[in-house]
Amino acid sequence: MQLHGIFLNMGQGAQGGSSSFSLIFMGAMILVFWLFMIRPQAKKAKQQKTFISDLKKGDKVVTIAGIHGTINKVNEDGTLSLEVSPGSYLKIEKSTVSMEMSASLNKPVAEIKA
Repeated sequence: MQLHGIFLNMGQGAQGGSSSFSLIFMGAMILVFWLFMIRPQAKKAKQQKTFISDLKKGDKVVTIAGIHGTINKVNEDGTLSLEVSPGSYLKIEKSTVSMEMSASLNKPVAEIKA
């Protein structure tokens, strides 16, 4: 009878240890998720916002739809006048300009080949 009581107490001690381990493990999972998912995404969103706000006349850009052009005019309503060929203009939203594709378009040719 006494042995049965000892095994019960050991089982309860093991359960208490596993609950604190699971809390630590859950905290570590949240930390890893934040480090590898949320933080880089927020950083990239901040860079995109800065890129969009710094657009000016004469910049060569590519839209997310793949349209290449040169900014002719930055409008106050959040749009751009994009010259896609001489004398041909499109009015687009600033948010449709792709930071990554525009950056690769503006890289020097020697950098791309290296």
